[in-house]
Amino acid sequence: METFIIQNKEAVKLERHKVNSGYRTKKRQVFLIGSKGIPANYGGFETFVEELTKGQKSRRIRYHVACLAKDSIRYEYNGAKCFHVKVPGIGPAKAVYYDMAALSRCIKYCRARPEIKKPVFYVLACRIGPFMGHFKRKIKKLGGELYVNPDGHEWKRAKWNALIRRYWKLSEKLMVKHADLLICDSRNIEKYIKKDYKQYRPKTVFIAYGSDTPGCSMSAEDENLTQWYGKNGIGAQEYYLIVGRFVQENNYETIIREFMKTNTEKSLVIITNENKRFLQELKKRTGFEKDPRIKFAGTVYEQELLYKIRENAYAYIHGHEVGGTNPSLLEALGSTSLNLLLDVGFNREVGGKAALYWTKAEGNLAGTIEKAEKLTAKEIVVFGEKAKRRIAQEYRWEDIVDRYEEVFQKHSP
Repeated sequence: METFIIQNKEAVKLERHKVNSGYRTKKRQVFLIGSKGIPANYGGFETFVEELTKGQKSRRIRYHVACLAKDSIRYEYNGAKCFHVKVPGIGPAKAVYYDMAALSRCIKYCRARPEIKKPVFYVLACRIGPFMGHFKRKIKKLGGELYVNPDGHEWKRAKWNALIRRYWKLSEKLMVKHADLLICDSRNIEKYIKKDYKQYRPKTVFIAYGSDTPGCSMSAEDENLTQWYGKNGIGAQEYYLIVGRFVQENNYETIIREFMKTNTEKSLVIITNENKRFLQELKKRTGFEKDPRIKFAGTVYEQELLYKIRENAYAYIHGHEVGGTNPSLLEALGSTSLNLLLDVGFNREVGGKAALYWTKAEGNLAGTIEKAEKLTAKEIVVFGEKAKRRIAQEYRWEDIVDRYEEVFQKHSP
């Protein structure tokens, strides 16, 4: 059994796919398509697949995981059979090509093993709707089922031009049409699917995205933490925090503009990826570079450090308004005591009574920040306790893995 290291984790090499008429199994074969693969680096679907396979309890399920790559190797990791799908760099079409190539490989794998009964093809996101009728016919011939996670409203994202947005919306419609089951990680997304696509009578189930509240072992004197604080000119409890992708629909402009209206002596620390064009647009529209409290801190990939930065923030500000359950919001609720969330259905569904809410109306967030400044230490502790309790009760990975295994085995061979 040959092992090797991938993404700093140990995995077991497997032979390439081959015809195997002697293959025997009583396990439910579940093919996970649409994530970039495991071991997870970062990303919502990647973390989901990592946690689902790592936390597997049932011995009646075998997971197969498609992984975006530049080669075609196969390996076993977390008990799952992982296979690399080589994809050319073709811009926005890359994700579509990847999903189609991965699904084709999974179908071919099942055809080569006639003993596989009722396989599940679980496609994460709605990128290949126009081609789904073709794949659905092949899946049905295998006696398989198509499960789909509709994700969030990809067609609403500002980065896409009008033509691509129309494609994403059409693709979502056709994925819903052909799915045997839609697994929604947000109740608001589930309601939207049932309402907007009622003509297809979609069968849906709600299973939340997961998170944990493990606490942080990093000390206040840790060199990585103190260096990061020194570099950004801040200390514990001296900053409001944003963590997320640097895109328009996360409302950076509104947050920055509103923060600049306040008299707080605390900083606004923004941990995000680089997007020079968007940064220049924000400078022109807000003039934030004139306010020394606004600090763009780049990215932080070390998880213990990021957790400690969240934990030590005076408050977390969440401006996401597109998509379903957002992983960064779950992480904030599990670590930061005080959370200020944009008042949209997705965020209220997750935060409940454990957060303060703001709208995009002029002056509203500034007023919410001023309200946050007046809270007592005890009141902030209460918010933190509510937030962590909410994660523990509604979003534990262990419970979510149980629910998925229940769904995958419902019609097991």
